[in-house]
Amino acid sequence: MITVANRIYVKVEFSDAFEKVFRERARLVDEMPGFISNQVLRPVNEGDPYIVFTLWNSREDFMNWVRSDAFVKGHAQSGTLPKEAYFKPNVLEMHEVIQDSSRPDLKAELRGGPFKMH
Repeated sequence: MITVANRIYVKVEFSDAFEKVFRERARLVDEMPGFISNQVLRPVNEGDPYIVFTLWNSREDFMNWVRSDAFVKGHAQSGTLPKEAYFKPNVLEMHEVIQDSSRPDLKAELRGGPFKMH
């Protein structure tokens, strides 16, 4: 199992518009094989990023998503906010889950090496 966290640095004055984009998202990822969940986390401290957090059965499942036509279609509206809505570039992180208290029988994700989107 893996997690993918996209840390997105949104200026306060654009936060409502940013949240609206996610409330109205295409939901195409929800149907992808291996997809478990998606959470959009709002920062409580000024200067901290929003975090778009997804959970996947495997790295392969996530990579199949980012290579899919559904990914392109699902992200088409993410570019609707102007560049000035962000005060810093986003940071994409992947983590291999080695333990999950809600799934004690979970087998740890094998080390997959560095993650490179492009």
